[in-house]
Amino acid sequence: MIETMIEPTRHKDYRDLCRYAASASLIGLIALSIAWEAALAPLRPGGSLLMLKALPLLLPLFGILRGKRYTYQWASMFVLFYFTEGVVRAWSDKGLSQMLAGVEVALSVVFFISAIYYAKFTAPSRQR
Repeated sequence: MIETMIEPTRHKDYRDLCRYAASASLIGLIALSIAWEAALAPLRPGGSLLMLKALPLLLPLFGILRGKRYTYQWASMFVLFYFTEGVVRAWSDKGLSQMLAGVEVALSVVFFISAIYYAKFTAPSRQR
């Protein structure tokens, strides 16, 4: 009896944690993409147009911040492009760019896991 009373609260706490982690990691990916290619370690001196890779990350941003379950579902697959880019550049680049690629991989993994679990905790079968 006590477990059934605690369970909804536990899911709400996990859901909120996943929402905050997904929001923070997505905003972090946007900031990293812009800073990386504009100033920190651009492909060309003075910055490169590769910083425009941050634009597609703006598509799910408002849905993620508002807690839209459907956005979490499709954005979890969408972020895998950034994971792939990070892995490739961590393997092929050197120096600061390689470290930034590692950060990109970490942020995309955090977002992916958070988005998957947020979708799980907000499933209609879990709502009471």
